[in-house]
Amino acid sequence: MTKIDALPSWNDGAAKAAIVAFVQATTDPASPQFVPEKHRIATFDQDGTLWVEHPMFTQLAFALDRLLQLAPQHPEWKSTEPFKSALTADMGTIAKLTMNDLLTVVAATHAGMTTDDFEHTVGTWMAQARHSRWNRPYTDLIYQPMLEVMRYLEANGFKNYLVTGGGQAFVRAYAEAVYGTPPEQVIGSSLESQFDYDTDGAAILMRSPKVLLFNDNAGKPQDIYLFLGRQPLAAFGNSTGDKEMLEYAQSGGGARLMTLVLHDDEEREYAYGPGSAHADTKFGAFTQALADTAKAKGWVVVSMKSDWNRLFPFETP
Repeated sequence: MTKIDALPSWNDGAAKAAIVAFVQATTDPASPQFVPEKHRIATFDQDGTLWVEHPMFTQLAFALDRLLQLAPQHPEWKSTEPFKSALTADMGTIAKLTMNDLLTVVAATHAGMTTDDFEHTVGTWMAQARHSRWNRPYTDLIYQPMLEVMRYLEANGFKNYLVTGGGQAFVRAYAEAVYGTPPEQVIGSSLESQFDYDTDGAAILMRSPKVLLFNDNAGKPQDIYLFLGRQPLAAFGNSTGDKEMLEYAQSGGGARLMTLVLHDDEEREYAYGPGSAHADTKFGAFTQALADTAKAKGWVVVSMKSDWNRLFPFETP
């Protein structure tokens, strides 16, 4: 009988072999590294790990569009930074903004509405917005090889969680339709919400501009513990913001899988890993220090160029 390849978009090599070996070791009852199903947890970063994050994070593109939409209600933004620069819609100007500046823009454009209204707003934008390079919906630009990993893990009793520096509510608006990940399995950065009543007396949650959780770097393992109370067996990321999550997964001992996606394919996508012309990016930096850490700790580094024979679901296999 012909054996079905669960990861057909992966070229044969060390990365694919490591994923398969990990799954076999943790799910075979005869294996000394067998793990009961209730402990089989995998965590995935989103931006740059599951879908395209350049030339900017998708959520930032949403925030900039919202900024333009809301600007008539805030004339003070025309003379107040970072809103003044962000309203130019010039990528060169926006690129000079700090990460704190960008977070200020996100907070201002994501608050002041109910949680239900925000989810509807994100859904409407996702249906209409197009990526500047491919002219396709952002939800088309998910990595087929990583979707295969998610399905492979699920078929073998793993529960997948999205652990993202992006907004929790933003990602929850589309995660189930795009990744098959329900809202309760999304852990992300979050604004505070306030309990209130609408004009009909119905209970609502209003979104506040105050940050409650910043789910990046050390915040990722902290929030994994806060929400799950368990360490993941497998963790997938692509940048310095994921380092602590992978370290947290590895510290549990036994069979573990720590994986980083390296963007090194300028022709099919982008190249911004160590030594590339765009290695100084603020969106998903994979530094030489991170590469050195991965090598020293035995993490799997996936070359987009060498390990993936297909990038997106819409491409012909």
